[in-house]
Amino acid sequence: MAYVLKTLNSWFWWESLWIPANCTWADLEDHDGIVFPKPYQLYATIPYAFVMLMVRFVIERYIAIPLAKALGIKNVTRVKPQPNAVLENYFRKCTKHPSQSEIQGLAKKCNWTVRLVEKWFRRRRNLELPTMLRKFQEACWRFSFYLTSSIAGFIFLYDPLLSSQYWYYMVEISFYWSLLFTLGTDIKRKDFMAHVVHHLAAIVLMACSWCGNYVRIGTLVMIVHDTADFWLESAKMFNYARWEKTCNVLFVIFSIVFFITRIILFPFWILPGTLYLPSYYSSTIVIAYFIFNGQLLILQGLHLYWGYFVLKILNKFLFLKVFRTPTPAWAKTDGKKDLKDDRSDEEEEDSLTDNEECMKNGSKNGSKNGCGLSRHQLLNNNH
Repeated sequence: MAYVLKTLNSWFWWESLWIPANCTWADLEDHDGIVFPKPYQLYATIPYAFVMLMVRFVIERYIAIPLAKALGIKNVTRVKPQPNAVLENYFRKCTKHPSQSEIQGLAKKCNWTVRLVEKWFRRRRNLELPTMLRKFQEACWRFSFYLTSSIAGFIFLYDPLLSSQYWYYMVEISFYWSLLFTLGTDIKRKDFMAHVVHHLAAIVLMACSWCGNYVRIGTLVMIVHDTADFWLESAKMFNYARWEKTCNVLFVIFSIVFFITRIILFPFWILPGTLYLPSYYSSTIVIAYFIFNGQLLILQGLHLYWGYFVLKILNKFLFLKVFRTPTPAWAKTDGKKDLKDDRSDEEEEDSLTDNEECMKNGSKNGSKNGCGLSRHQLLNNNH
């Protein structure tokens, strides 16, 4: 077993895989007061990730919640639907959005009215959606990290000392590890798999660039990504607080920064430095060249994917609000947000309570209402 592990280790650190033919790993060992990155230092990112989770808990609990209250965001308790085994089974195994014919069939099967079945599914769907406070807490945590990492990134970019680069790398990798650890509990959106690919690609890229001493290019890639993200998270925070104008301004700023950094600088400045410039310094192309650039091209593909969502929201904002003609009073909406995240599901509103609905149907069905309950039983029903 020891021989197998030793062989795999030698294959993994094969010099022809990582560095050009005119270099060896011995060249990257500390000498003459020059210190180089060491692969074993990456083991520290796992415990650091748990430290990051504790920092997140403190920020969400003791900073985000008081800030949310100050901005008028309340922790609204969702109304739970009436317990119903038939509808619950259908919701879990069949569909969360039944058609009208399916609703009519379920209503007959449960001896309920169609309106009650529709309300049950609406409330059941709402029960799985995160509250505004939960969304605000997550956005506040990400905003805090991205803002701090952006400032630190620019400082460390001009600091050639390895100690500052070390902490920048460790914190960034630990953050993405923590995001992977909480994927199951964080708010899920339509681009869930894109986030999984992004986090894995980011960790692999940062870890490999640290091992291969590509620290300078790695720092540039991280800065390019972080500088746009805190603008987006701040726009989300004010969106959840219903500060519409502030949210709109911040989102426009985010869009400008996003397209400059990820659609212009990244593919036309950073990628040429990794795709073309290596050929000027070495006549041999190592396998790591294809691994690194493959990951960077995956990131660029994700930039284009998310840029599509940004353009959709900007299209709604600019062409349906800024450049539209004045809307007549009779045609005005009920004040819904202009900048809606197309990746997120919207909470559906209730009209009547279950009691009001059943009482309404009870007047049509005599002493029994649409739920099959007597009026006396209905008055004692907490739902």
